[in-house]
Amino acid sequence: MIKVLIVDDEAPARLKLARWLVEHEDIVLVGEAADGVDALQQIVAHQPDVVLLDIQMPGLSGLEIAAQLEENSAPLIVFVTAFDEYAIKAFELAALDYLLKPYDKPRLQLALARVRARLAGGTGIGAALAAARALQQARAPLTRLVVPIGERLQVIDASAIRWLESDDNYVRLHLDGQRHSLRRTLQELLAQLDPQRFVRIHKSAAVNIDAITTLEPLFKGDYEVTLKGGQQLRLSRRFKDAALALLGKKIPLAP
Repeated sequence: MIKVLIVDDEAPARLKLARWLVEHEDIVLVGEAADGVDALQQIVAHQPDVVLLDIQMPGLSGLEIAAQLEENSAPLIVFVTAFDEYAIKAFELAALDYLLKPYDKPRLQLALARVRARLAGGTGIGAALAAARALQQARAPLTRLVVPIGERLQVIDASAIRWLESDDNYVRLHLDGQRHSLRRTLQELLAQLDPQRFVRIHKSAAVNIDAITTLEPLFKGDYEVTLKGGQQLRLSRRFKDAALALLGKKIPLAP
């Protein structure tokens, strides 16, 4: 059986998909979600094989949802969209499937046939997520992140992050009085965030340049970075040139 989750903020659209899906003996509908946070909660809870994911939703968009899934446990994604031709062509080039609104039953059946073939082959999920992340980044960096807090998920503004700390395959997000962890490498997360706001200063750290209060030179080319709240970090000479090129535009550098 193929477990399917429907994500769409419009109830009639969810109802239509649900009505058509139950006609297939190998499909089981495990849930419906009307917003991005609920969608991510249900993906964790139900572990669907496939998510029919609307792109244009209030709050988190479908692209923002896809960009924050973990590749080792992510479902296949069929985008449901009334999006522009640029997005559709990008999905096709990346071997992603989509339903273009207004879609009909034969088009859904074709999408399901492609899903069955891909699940049978066991390939394509990682490539689909990579393409979604690249498309999201090409349009705009992520400005919101979904982080786990106990048994629930919460959306945070990326601009509220003061610095990021690498911890093996996790990234710790340090905010004012809060700390969250994401299962992602620092390099992967920085690729999705605004490169004009976040800069890597060490192999295990990156900072939000708006959180910097002072930047003091040390010995052998290193610098000491002080953040709002008093946190002090090291800017290593390995990352100095790129970091100073960006930081120098934002804050005065100590002589």
